[in-house]
Amino acid sequence: MSGPLTGLRVVEMGQLLAGPFCGQLLADLGADVVKLEDPRRGDPMREWGRQRPKGQSLWWAVVARNKRSVTVNLREPAGQDLARALIATADVVVENFRPGTMERWGMDYPTLARVNPGLVMVRVSGFGQDGPYAQRPGYGAIGEAMGGLRYVVGDPSTPPSRVGISIGDTLAATFATIGALAALQERTRSGCGQVVDSAIYEAVLGIMESLVPEWQITGYQRERTGAILPNVAPSNVYPTRDGTWILIAANQDTVFARLAVAMGRPELADDPRYSSHGARGEHQAELDDLVGEFTAQHCAEELEALLIEHAVPVGKIFRPVEMLADPQYQARRSITEVVHPTLGPVAMQNVFPRLSRTPGGIRWPGPELGQHTTQVLAEVGLDAKAVEDLRAEGIV
Repeated sequence: MSGPLTGLRVVEMGQLLAGPFCGQLLADLGADVVKLEDPRRGDPMREWGRQRPKGQSLWWAVVARNKRSVTVNLREPAGQDLARALIATADVVVENFRPGTMERWGMDYPTLARVNPGLVMVRVSGFGQDGPYAQRPGYGAIGEAMGGLRYVVGDPSTPPSRVGISIGDTLAATFATIGALAALQERTRSGCGQVVDSAIYEAVLGIMESLVPEWQITGYQRERTGAILPNVAPSNVYPTRDGTWILIAANQDTVFARLAVAMGRPELADDPRYSSHGARGEHQAELDDLVGEFTAQHCAEELEALLIEHAVPVGKIFRPVEMLADPQYQARRSITEVVHPTLGPVAMQNVFPRLSRTPGGIRWPGPELGQHTTQVLAEVGLDAKAVEDLRAEGIV
C-alpha cells in the first residue's frame, strides 16, 4: 500500500498530540514516519484514552498508526547524535517541544540544515517560536481559550465550554501539515528547506471567521449562543417523538419554503415574519418553536425520510453506534478496521481526504515501543551489535 507522500521520510519528535497528529496525517498519506520515543516509557499517549482494553490505548492505535517506533534517549549526547543521523536522511522533522529545547540539544535549524539543506522543520508549540509568550507552557486548551474559541462555545447561561475533543492540538497539527506540504512544494523550486512555525493559539484564531473585524469595525462581540447561530433560522436541533434530536438547516429562502411544505404549512414561506432571511432571524425563537412542535410529532426515522423527500437538509445526531450502522459510512468505508496484534480488529476513522489515483491508507496500528529501532538504525549504518550496545547503555 502506498500513497501520494510515498518516498518522503519524516522524523517525528515530541509527544502527546499536536506534533504526533501532524505525523499521523503525513503517515496516512504514505510518508515513512519514524517516531522517536523515550526508551523508558515512550510517548505518554500510549497511556491516554478513557478505555484501555488489555492495557492498550485505543487512542495510541489511531494517532501512531503507520509510524515506525524508534527508542532514543534525547537527553544524552549519544542519543542526540542518533537523532541527527536520522534527521540527516529525512525530508521533514516534526517537533513540539517547548521553544529552545531543540537548540539546547544542538538541533537548531541552521545546524541541521548545514547537513541537510532541503530539510523542512515543522515546529508546533503553544505560542510560536518567538514573542513574549514563547517560553510559556502551552497546551491545546490554553490555545483554544486565547485563540477565541472557548468564549463562543457553550450555552450563554454557563461558563465557556470546551469542545469534547482536543481541537486546539489537532488544528495546530493540521496547519502544521499544510505548512509542511507547502514548504516541500517550494523546495522543488529552490532546493532549500525552511522552518514551519505552527502555534496552537494562531491555529485556533485562524478558523474564527470574521470574529476580529466584527469587533474592530463595528464593536460587535460574538457571544455563546448554544445550539444556534443568531439570526440564522431555522437551523437548530429539534426534538422527535421517540426522544432523540435531529438537526435541520433550512435557513435559505428556497429551502425554508420546502420545509414549510413538509410541515403541511406552505403559507409560512409567504408570512412576512418568515419570508426572508432577515425576517426569520428576527423571529428566530418563535420559528424554532414552530419547527419543534412539528418535529415532536414524528419519530426520527420518518421525520428524516419526510425531509429528505422535500430536499431539506437534515441529519441525526450521530454517536459511534449510529456511525457504524450508517449506510453512507459503510459505502465510503469512512470507518475501517485495522488488525491490532493484541486487540484484533479495531474500528477507526479512515484516511481523509480521499485521492482518486494515489489514496492514502492504514498499514498498521500504533506500534509497540521501540518495535522498529533495529530496523531503522540499520538504515543509517548501525548493525545489530551496535544497537545492542546502545540499548545496554540506555541510549535506545
